[in-house]
Amino acid sequence: MPWVEPEPGPSPEQKPKLTKQDSATGSEWYQKSEESESEGNQPPLEPLASPRPPETPGPPALERDDAPLPEGDDASPRPSVLDDAPLPEEETPEPRAICRHRHRCHTDCLEAPLSRAFQWLGWQVGAHPWIFLLAPLMLTAALGTGFLYLPEEEEEDLEKQYTPVGGPAKAERRFVQGHFTTNDSYRFSASRRSTEANFASLLVVSYSDSLLDPATFAEVSKLDGAVQDLRVARENGSQIQYQQVCARYRALCVRPNPLLYAWQVDKTLNLSSISFPIYNHGGHPLYLTGFFGGRILGGSLGMGHLLLRAKAMRLLYYLKTEDPEDSVQSKQWLTHFLEQFTNITNTLALKKIEVVHFTSLSRQLEFQATSMTVIPVFHLAYVLIILFAVTSCFRFDCIRNKMCVAAFGVISAFLAVVSGFGLLLHIGVPFVIIVANSPFLILGVGVDDMFIMISAWHKTSLADDIPERMSNVYSKVAVSITITTITNILAFYTGVMSSFRQQMFLPQPKRK
Repeated sequence: MPWVEPEPGPSPEQKPKLTKQDSATGSEWYQKSEESESEGNQPPLEPLASPRPPETPGPPALERDDAPLPEGDDASPRPSVLDDAPLPEEETPEPRAICRHRHRCHTDCLEAPLSRAFQWLGWQVGAHPWIFLLAPLMLTAALGTGFLYLPEEEEEDLEKQYTPVGGPAKAERRFVQGHFTTNDSYRFSASRRSTEANFASLLVVSYSDSLLDPATFAEVSKLDGAVQDLRVARENGSQIQYQQVCARYRALCVRPNPLLYAWQVDKTLNLSSISFPIYNHGGHPLYLTGFFGGRILGGSLGMGHLLLRAKAMRLLYYLKTEDPEDSVQSKQWLTHFLEQFTNITNTLALKKIEVVHFTSLSRQLEFQATSMTVIPVFHLAYVLIILFAVTSCFRFDCIRNKMCVAAFGVISAFLAVVSGFGLLLHIGVPFVIIVANSPFLILGVGVDDMFIMISAWHKTSLADDIPERMSNVYSKVAVSITITTITNILAFYTGVMSSFRQQMFLPQPKRK
């Protein structure tokens, strides 16, 4: 059979596209050339060689070897022509569609430089391990000296710690203080106070139905005398007495209970004829509201009603608060009062009354005591997290076992805590008890990158050297570590930007 010369291939500007058209007689293949990029014309469609009619079977003829082959990446392949039998329709090879080259959108503009930077860092770590081992230890030792400025006994002000700095309530309080002044050294008035004053409160409860009898008042009077006789010994040898720190109205200390003071002055006072809430004693009205509980009132008497029975009585010892030096002495006296209160009640051997106490320092001391009781629980939590981090990296294969690596990961988180706290103490950020649980959070978010790096290390080839494996690990975990670090920074920065004082940078405290 004579050889059919193939059609010349299209120019490089014209890239063919094969389409199929259906007709009534059958399927025919057409070659369609797309419009040239340089010319606006479109070449006409030229039919390819139609299939040969069937012939009698016979030995197939061989193809010519000396025929020229089409050149170029866009040239159509030369069809294989048979002598006797046509190619079955179901076995007709599908034409190859040749598409233009398209520019892809690169989305690794951030991942690629990060991977290269981490790969370089990993190579340096693998090539110079001692530098990256000793440098963090020396930096932690230098920054850890900031713990020398950690105050041992610094007062924790609950209002400063748990209230916003620029809250509207504080602005309104400043307005009230500017228009309703107070003077607790000469004219103290509890109703004019816009802030909580230093005080000690005793709640006396009678074992009987009422404490309005001379015997019960005698025990209450002994208790009052024992409290006012307390003295605090200072380091310089001086003493702080109650009369020095008590809030005063003119020349006298504010009485803890007006009716008790009236009975102490006049022991013949008839306690069964007391009017409530105002009792007129010698031409001076005594306001008893808030000083007696469990009351039973009778008929009208004077400016109120007859006080038949009272189950409880309160004694309020107001102390100086406005002057900073007086406030410090008042708190020292309150601390001594709390330490000696149990001894006072045991010494007096009270038989008719039961006494409980509360002071302006009680809430703060309870917060500190609660923090001390929670510390052992935090220690247990630290141990459990460390054990989990170490044992989760255990493998029975001694080559793949990474328990030591996990232990160093936990140590790295501990070094970060010491370095961070030391740096903040160096620049003058005060330490408050509420941030004592932050090492627990730092340990939780600090070991997650360790697991990512260990997982990437297991996927490296054992035949590579250490710098090569480290560079591969760092390049693979670059994006993961970057994302987790950024999210952690944003989360903690949200807390830093809040208006609570314990999370803000304050002026540098005085250092001894």
